[in-house]
Amino acid sequence: MKRRDLMLSGAGLLAAGGAMPAMAQAVTRWDISIPWGPAEFHTVNAQRFAREVATATNNQVLMTIHAGGSLGVRANESVRAVADGVVPMAEFGAFQNVGEIPILGIDALPFLISSQAELRVMNELIRPIWTQELNRRGVTPLYMVPWPTQALYFKRPVGTAGDLRGIRMRTMDRNTTEMSSRLGMVGQQLNNPDVVPALASGRVDAVMTSATTAVSQRYWEFLRHAYVTNHLWATNIMVVNTENWRRLPQATRTAITELAAKLEPEFWGVAQAEHETRAAELRANGMTVEDPPAALLTAMRESTRTMIDDFIRANPAAGPVIAEFRRRVGRA
Repeated sequence: MKRRDLMLSGAGLLAAGGAMPAMAQAVTRWDISIPWGPAEFHTVNAQRFAREVATATNNQVLMTIHAGGSLGVRANESVRAVADGVVPMAEFGAFQNVGEIPILGIDALPFLISSQAELRVMNELIRPIWTQELNRRGVTPLYMVPWPTQALYFKRPVGTAGDLRGIRMRTMDRNTTEMSSRLGMVGQQLNNPDVVPALASGRVDAVMTSATTAVSQRYWEFLRHAYVTNHLWATNIMVVNTENWRRLPQATRTAITELAAKLEPEFWGVAQAEHETRAAELRANGMTVEDPPAALLTAMRESTRTMIDDFIRANPAAGPVIAEFRRRVGRA
């Protein structure tokens, strides 16, 4: 056999993934696009995941975290960017990618979910559907982790819904923009890296987000009052391009999948502790963090009351999921 034929034969065996010794596997290097800041717990989780993947694969799979949207991929473009191979991996808020997969917004519907325990129930129900929809687009989920509860951040105290009229509120997705509009605010849908410039320029007067992000972005430099409205819960998903994923040997894929399954409950535990920790930091920097006035919370609930039914009409597959969720949490 000629030397060229030997080389082609060897390359074919390597691509097949099982006929070459493990030591001959080429090192795989994947960049991970993350929209959150380097100190936010989702980014810290991803860094730990990357370190442990390197260990589990004997440095055959090396992942590099790029925080703060530094690769140029916006959070709401993440599904498409990974599917198209712009980046091999990304983490993103599911709710931010409803333009690609509308049912990714189900867990962030206003006042559907009231606690992380309830979010676990929803995640168990919706995860197979999310996985199927992502797989159809050439994207493979590796793990899912929630955000802590959400709050509204203002420059001045807010007592009633009337105090909200005309406020330019940073929103995160289609649902929160609609909620803001129903409350008389002007919703400005912004990705994480764009929020501080918008506050500095006066484009927005207020923000809805978690205490985690509020600390990371030092909101006390712009805002003074936080109300823990608990109006939604949301989930992040770490994904990989499916074609890239399938190029790994099966044993390597199994090792990474098992590692993700092992770490995910620990990451949920980190999320659970986040709100109180970061709320204390906000207070230490001069912000008030408190429950919303009853009148404000009532107005928020009333104004968003039909949004769940609207979502079901637009996404019929959500209907049975929400019905079963309500049954399991005792609100059928």
